[in-house]
Amino acid sequence: MTRRDEVLTALRAAGTPLSVLDVAERLSIHPNTARFHLEALLERGRVEMIKPGRTKPGRPPLMFRATAGMDPDGPRDYRVLAGVLADALARQRDPQRRAVAAGQAWAKKEAATNGEVQPLDRDQAFERLTGLLAEMGFAPQKRSRNHDLDEIGLHNCPFLELADTRRDIICPVHLGLMQGALAAWDAPVTVEALVPFAEPGLCIANLTPRRRVS
Repeated sequence: MTRRDEVLTALRAAGTPLSVLDVAERLSIHPNTARFHLEALLERGRVEMIKPGRTKPGRPPLMFRATAGMDPDGPRDYRVLAGVLADALARQRDPQRRAVAAGQAWAKKEAATNGEVQPLDRDQAFERLTGLLAEMGFAPQKRSRNHDLDEIGLHNCPFLELADTRRDIICPVHLGLMQGALAAWDAPVTVEALVPFAEPGLCIANLTPRRRVS
């Protein structure tokens, strides 16, 4: 536990507001150290400052108390959740199709939420897709098979540990993400296939012209 965590824990345990000196005494630290951490916690919204009523001459000390609610900057472990969901999806009927559909639905929802639903031409779609993949941590690289940009190499997998054990779910989800994003942008191309580890340390997304439904 860090010193700042100790200050926050002391405020929570007190049940009533504490002054800088109160915190310093409880933790056996210098008042300046207590003040430094209290101000940092105040800036992050983890504590609030209370101005007590004047009961005797002189300026009353500022009092602090912990705010209600969980820490928005606290530790996260989405890998556990992702693993639980991947295992649950793997037990469903036709899990790979469901995984692709889940990725497509999420990407379409995100595109609509972000207002990214204007039709794009091929080059614009290629640029936006590589940008999206970069933001998600895939380290994409534009590649060419037939003297044209028709592949995206992925040098990183944000879910590498899960992909090692649940490639049957994780890779279809990623395929669906790309397909859903391109469909939401009404792009003239789609991702036909995602080839996991086609080369050492590299997955390849194959793009192809999108078939329009008349």
